[in-house]
Amino acid sequence: MCYNSGEVIYLKVILGVDIGGSTTKIVALTENKNIVDTLQVKAGDQKTSLYGAIGHILYKNNLKMEDVLKIVLTGVGAEAVSGDIYDIKTCRVKEFEAIGCGGKMLSGKDNILVMSMGTGTAFVRAQNGNIRHIGGSGVGGGTLLGLSAKMLDTTDIDFIVSLAEKGNLNNVDLSIGDISNAEIPSLPADATAANFGRLRAAATKEDLAKGLMNTVFQTAGMLAVFACLDTDIKDVVVTGTLASFPQAKEILPAVGALHNLNFIIPENAIFATAIGAALL
Repeated sequence: MCYNSGEVIYLKVILGVDIGGSTTKIVALTENKNIVDTLQVKAGDQKTSLYGAIGHILYKNNLKMEDVLKIVLTGVGAEAVSGDIYDIKTCRVKEFEAIGCGGKMLSGKDNILVMSMGTGTAFVRAQNGNIRHIGGSGVGGGTLLGLSAKMLDTTDIDFIVSLAEKGNLNNVDLSIGDISNAEIPSLPADATAANFGRLRAAATKEDLAKGLMNTVFQTAGMLAVFACLDTDIKDVVVTGTLASFPQAKEILPAVGALHNLNFIIPENAIFATAIGAALL
C-alpha cells in the first residue's frame, strides 16, 4: 500500500479533481490525509484539462497508475466524464459537499461558513456536523473579467491584480465621510457608501482595477455577513481562485472587522474543493 518518491515513502494516493469551466484543479492526497501535491491546469475543454492534470501530477511526483487508490471527481464538468479513468476506480461527489469538507480540513474548524470564490461565489455552511449549500451570487471572478474587458481592455487576470495594487479608491468609490459629517457609530468614515459612486474623470486604469476588486470582494464579504446572521458562526473560510488575490487579504478582513466576523484564507485555498473531494 505504499510507493516511493525519492527517499520519502507515502501511502497510496487518492486524486481529488475539481473540473471547472476552464480550469481543472487536482490534489494528490495520501490515505492518511496528507497533501502530496497540488496542480492547476487550463485547457480548451474539460476532458483535456482533466487527463492533462492527472498525467502531469503523476509524472511530477514519480507516480505510476498502480499507486493511485482511486480518483474522485467534482465540479461542473464531473458529470461529463463517465466510467473509470485509466481503469482506476473513479467516483463523483457533489461540489457543495466537497467545498464544505475542504474548507473544514484546511481551516481545522467545524463550525464555519465556506465562501468559494470562482466564476461566481458559493456559500456553504458546515455546522453541527452537517454541510449545506445555502445559496450563491453571480458576483465573482467572471464579473471581474467581464467588466475588466470593457473598462480596462484586458482579461489578463495577473495584469488586473497588479493594476489594482497601485490604484486609489478615492477616485472611484463614494465613502460614508463623503456624504455625512455626522459620526455613525457602526460605520467609519472610510467605509464604502457606493462602489463607483465617486468615479472621477481623472481615474486611471489602476484606480478602476482597484474599484472593481473592491466591488467584488465587498459584495461577497457582505453576503457572507448576511449568511452568518442568526447563527453562531463567526469564521468564514475563503476558498477558490480569488482567495489567492492580495486584495482578498486586504478587503475581506476589513469587512469582517465591521461585523465581528473572522475571514480565514487558508493555505491551498485554491484547491479546497479538490481536497474536499478526495476526503469524501
